Amino acid sequence: MKKQKRMAVVNDFSGFGRCSLTVSIPIISAMKIQCCALPTAVFSNHTGYKEYFFDDYTDKMKRYYLEWEKLGLKFDGIYTGFLGSVRQVELITDFIQRFADENTSVIVDPVMGDNGIKYATINDDLCREIKRLLPLSTIITPNLTEACILSGIPYSSRRFDENELSLITEKLRESGAKDIVITGIPEGNNICNYVSLPDGEGFVVSRALNGSPHAGTGDVFASVIAADRVNGVSFKKSVEKAADFVSEAIRLSDELNIPSQDGVCFEEILGNLIV
Repeated sequence: MKKQKRMAVVNDFSGFGRCSLTVSIPIISAMKIQCCALPTAVFSNHTGYKEYFFDDYTDKMKRYYLEWEKLGLKFDGIYTGFLGSVRQVELITDFIQRFADENTSVIVDPVMGDNGIKYATINDDLCREIKRLLPLSTIITPNLTEACILSGIPYSSRRFDENELSLITEKLRESGAKDIVITGIPEGNNICNYVSLPDGEGFVVSRALNGSPHAGTGDVFASVIAADRVNGVSFKKSVEKAADFVSEAIRLSDELNIPSQDGVCFEEILGNLIV
């Protein structure tokens, strides 16, 4: 019997700034998948702004998803993003064990830092716990900073060549990762994504930056990747699609003079993702 596919997205909710759940819900829905949100925190706007309201959802998360268990829910995909504490990683491990089966794709976006710096909420204990999610994953989508943290290879602002990127992904695979894409690697006027497959094949997908960097592009990229995996799209084709979509969204955002901290105006081209 034909049925609609369903994905759980575990991430924070930021009311303004185009990131996390406010990005994932419309993108995944446009790609014809029911998007079910499990919030890890509620923000008025993301932490890239000077001030923000924040409500930690840790103590509510298990009560929240146990109601889903009463409904007998299962998911074709589970996609995890921002996790703010060791306890949340433990909860998500439990969530995956309860709601995933052998056919569930698990996409882990290990949100920990950028430009060689950990985010304010991230400490060494949390990094070690997030690493424990790798064996549970089908795909991981770290940026270069996060890939270095998880692999134990020091970050550098200099250009990493393909051999070095391959070494990082080998270390990640030793920790249990399968399909890997290291996202948002700057190279001149381009943004590169290094893809590594379980058979050891690695290649770069590069696109023109087309404007200034914007907040939330990693969430846009990972949401496309997650939905494509549930829809059975090949990993290579999916990375190319996500890279095209982000590049065009950045171009339009600069054209419309959208401040970088406000994210990218993906709404203008959301129809490009409809399958």
